[in-house]
Amino acid sequence: MLKTILAISGKPGLYKLISQAKNMLIVEAVDNKKRMPIYASDKVISLGDIAMYTNDDEVPLATVLDSVKKKENGQVAALDYKKASVEELHAFMAEVLPEYDRDRVHTSDIKKLIQWYNLLISSGESDFVEEAPAAEEAAAENAAAENAAE
Repeated sequence: MLKTILAISGKPGLYKLISQAKNMLIVEAVDNKKRMPIYASDKVISLGDIAMYTNDDEVPLATVLDSVKKKENGQVAALDYKKASVEELHAFMAEVLPEYDRDRVHTSDIKKLIQWYNLLISSGESDFVEEAPAAEEAAAENAAAENAAE
């Protein structure tokens, strides 16, 4: 799901990829559903390609968003990222991703995470981590185990 959600440099909010043309993308704003063209000169990144730094490795944004969803019980974040202090933001991040790298994850990154989470939840997008392939693998393994037992 996050592969089709885009962040565009210089434009606020998030956008959903609608279609592609030769030299541009057609996107729709997640919040107000307004469509617009995005050209090759614009810097575009898929949320599926973003990760957060941890002390050991990087964690995909989808996993972090899913942790926020669990913490907030699927509701919009209770913490107001615009009014929260730096300490409150870092405490929030420590709850969501305890091993996050405190040197490389900036306060602005935490604000953006909360902003994006709220925007996605408000627009009805809440399936951050794809679980279908794992379920299919488990079913295939169970079937293989049953066949082996016969």
